[in-house]
Amino acid sequence: MFSVIFLTGFFIKSLILTQILSNELFISSMQKGDRIALMQDKRLIEFHFDEAEHHFAVGDIYLGTVKKIVSGLNAAFIDIGYEKDAFLHYHDLSPNILSLNLFTKNILANKQVNLRLKNFKIQPQIDKLGKISDVLTKGQPILVQVVKEPISSKGPRLSCDISIAGRYVVLVPFASSVNISKKITSKQERQRLHKLLSSVKPENFGVIVRTVAENKDIEDLQRDLESCVEKWEQGIEALKNAKPRDRIVTEMDRAASLLRDMLNDDFDNIVVDTKETHNSIKNLLQTIAPDKAKILKLHNNSKNKIFEHYGVEKQIKSLFGRSVSLPSGGYLIIEHTEALHVIDVNSGNKSTKEDDQEATALAVNREAATEIARQLRLRDMGGIVVIDFIDMKKANNRRDIHEALKNEMKTDRSKYTILPISKFGLSQITRQRVRPEMNISTREQCPTCGGTGTIQASIAVTDMINNHLEHLLQKQNEGGVSIIVHPFIYAYYREGLISRQMKWFFHYKKWIKLVKDSSFGITEFHFLNKAGEEIEIS
Repeated sequence: MFSVIFLTGFFIKSLILTQILSNELFISSMQKGDRIALMQDKRLIEFHFDEAEHHFAVGDIYLGTVKKIVSGLNAAFIDIGYEKDAFLHYHDLSPNILSLNLFTKNILANKQVNLRLKNFKIQPQIDKLGKISDVLTKGQPILVQVVKEPISSKGPRLSCDISIAGRYVVLVPFASSVNISKKITSKQERQRLHKLLSSVKPENFGVIVRTVAENKDIEDLQRDLESCVEKWEQGIEALKNAKPRDRIVTEMDRAASLLRDMLNDDFDNIVVDTKETHNSIKNLLQTIAPDKAKILKLHNNSKNKIFEHYGVEKQIKSLFGRSVSLPSGGYLIIEHTEALHVIDVNSGNKSTKEDDQEATALAVNREAATEIARQLRLRDMGGIVVIDFIDMKKANNRRDIHEALKNEMKTDRSKYTILPISKFGLSQITRQRVRPEMNISTREQCPTCGGTGTIQASIAVTDMINNHLEHLLQKQNEGGVSIIVHPFIYAYYREGLISRQMKWFFHYKKWIKLVKDSSFGITEFHFLNKAGEEIEIS
């Protein structure tokens, strides 16, 4: 009897464990910025490139100048330093814009103000249907926050509804309300959070309580709230000496914001490849989730780069092409235009029997719904997306695929709307886009010919490597040299009992480290010094 109960309990526990999704974050640091990959059960679901000097990111706060007011659009164009003026609509001004403008004016005039807004007199709220010309004037300095990054030919989109995001709460200056995330459904928990935050929030600040705050202790919430207030104070201190176009508050880098927004018990691996990134992430984890500091690891495998070692590079190459394969043999064709994205679902001609066509269409469309939800998030596709599913005659089947698509997109953090599938098999999705779409070329272009179709013979690459190596080691006496090459070239130098790499060692009396990187073209290579910095080859 005991063994039956034990086995039953073990089976239930195993079933529960299999339903828990495992999340892993990999960060590959380069000179131009960081490549960030979020994996769920070993499947790539998000990929970002965070530039080292990235300006005009979502969340950044700038001191702008009103350049032009367009009454017909009920909007203004603001100069924040981008090549094109940023766009600010009346609806994005914030009801408390008069308070923000007065506070900004006092700061810039060097008047004595309390950074925590204590005793600050809140101004009347503006009319929801008012005119922007009644609120702003040309040449006026204004504090604005980026809500949409520059995309294509458009400049940034701005808001004056300033907010400072933390892990558990979002701080809203010049407001007073406490709002709870709609995803927290327990009435008792909503009342608890409202009571707690109302008692600890500063005067003249509103608070938005995020979903991850559910069931958290008051100490955690208060610590996070105080961190947001300190960030606001630091920004206002910077505003005192700021010039137009200056960035007042900088949003976290992409990796840190991902961890801040998504870190939970399902995360079991964070791997980075530089000590600087390791220290930065470690400090963040000790602040927001000390118990998770142990899952942070430093990748120090000298033979394989981090994305190669964990299979990320291979997934990037297979997932960002025009055609994306499905497990059953079907595939997606993804096309992009200026106005919208089109995704065509194909069965791969697996079914030839007329009786099986509906069943085949249903099965392939189910797989497509899963992959499409992943692709939207992976590529950060926004705007209008039209999906051409394989035709299904039965209305019930169309409803099933619609529900499947909605379920798959539940984890998407962007706002979206999904319309039911029409009788023609078309589904329409609108998805919020706040950053440029992630688009990676999966066709390797020769770095030598620039895509003209003719390249130098690949065998000549080894001669070039040998010549550069001889120059570095014998004429410049460089030590600790590493060479990053395409996997084919890597294999060429490593093959055999006495490999060509070993012959280098016998010849130069120095060990030359080889690193393979499949993101390289076959004729591309880079030399690194012992500090890991690229050596310029003249």
